[in-house]
Amino acid sequence: MNGFSDTKTTTSYSIILVVAGAHLINDLIQFLVPALYPLFKDNFDLTYLQLGLITLAQQITACVLQPVMGLYGDMRPKPLTLAVSLVIVAAGVLLLATASSFTLLLAAAAVLGMGSALFHPEASRVSRMASGGKLGFAQSTFQVGGNTGTALGPLAVVLLVLPMGQSSILWFGLLAALGVIMLVWVARWYANHQRKLKAMGPVAKIRSEFPRETLIIAFAVIGALLLSKFVYIETFKSYYNFFLIEKFGLEIGEAQTCLFIFLSAVAVGTFFGGPVGDRLGHLKVIWVSILGALPFALILPHVGLTATVILSILVGLILSSAFSAIVVFAQELLPQKVGMVAGFVFGFAFGIGALGAAALGALADHIGIQQVFSYFSLLLLLGFLTAFLPKSRRLTGNSAAPAVPGTAEPSQA
Repeated sequence: MNGFSDTKTTTSYSIILVVAGAHLINDLIQFLVPALYPLFKDNFDLTYLQLGLITLAQQITACVLQPVMGLYGDMRPKPLTLAVSLVIVAAGVLLLATASSFTLLLAAAAVLGMGSALFHPEASRVSRMASGGKLGFAQSTFQVGGNTGTALGPLAVVLLVLPMGQSSILWFGLLAALGVIMLVWVARWYANHQRKLKAMGPVAKIRSEFPRETLIIAFAVIGALLLSKFVYIETFKSYYNFFLIEKFGLEIGEAQTCLFIFLSAVAVGTFFGGPVGDRLGHLKVIWVSILGALPFALILPHVGLTATVILSILVGLILSSAFSAIVVFAQELLPQKVGMVAGFVFGFAFGIGALGAAALGALADHIGIQQVFSYFSLLLLLGFLTAFLPKSRRLTGNSAAPAVPGTAEPSQA
């Protein structure tokens, strides 16, 4: 019989930090793909649409697999899944370093996406298990690891790949191997946690406080919010280099540095969103983060270089604070399926972001990248749909830290 513990536990900071470190490694490697777009565009004579299709190959794999892997993990937890995920990522690194055609680049991107799909639901679950009730803090720390890795991607390309060539990507396989070692250690903690739960016997399941119809509307709204955020961020990540090069005549290295600044702001904003949500309510963070970024995003395409960089920092800081809050909010809607929910949120976010980036890349081939940057910030208007999310003291207010639904994994008889 399956059940979920509703017992508050101590916060395992070491586990949260190690999982966040593994997230840094995974996302640094994942972001090598878009960070290398200027190099691939020149070497393989690619169009913006083809670059968008590479993003799509990487992210759609994650989109499809993550909810499935999350649901499977809810039913049958497999601690070593985390370590296996980075083994697959290492295989993707090998393919990316040796790719000699657009088709092979697509294959490498898909393999990397598969590794990411295995990683995220289980890593999010372990962070929640180790949170001790500090759900926003744990989720933000986990997310900031990934965003830090994403931010380091452009720097890694500038410092290593551009001077040494595509084959130097192989060095990142060593990082993946380090991540595997880290996650084997986490898997031991995870397995020990499961053994303790089995010894406690079956426990009461935690059910959602909302009816089915309310949950359907809520997840539809969450999907729209993820669309607005991730199509914007994925498009920004994929094409900001080209926007800066085309509008201001920057060199590739200078444009990558500006991208690093934006992604660093995303990492910082991600961290603060979770703890603030624990304190003030995750719904308030969602409101402020998406709508607060809107005026700066609208102005950004129409100013000079210095103002563009400053506005990109503000947009990154404000907009990125939403994601941890959305993950925790969604998991609290369905506390008995935290892995599946994490898989849905990550998978849908990656998939819709990739589809949007591909579509806007195709549009950029026809109207120019500067015009795309003038229009796509209107997506953030979808943030007003937050008004249709359900409200409860547990989800919206500064209530006492909840017991940790999903802290314990299903016990199995």
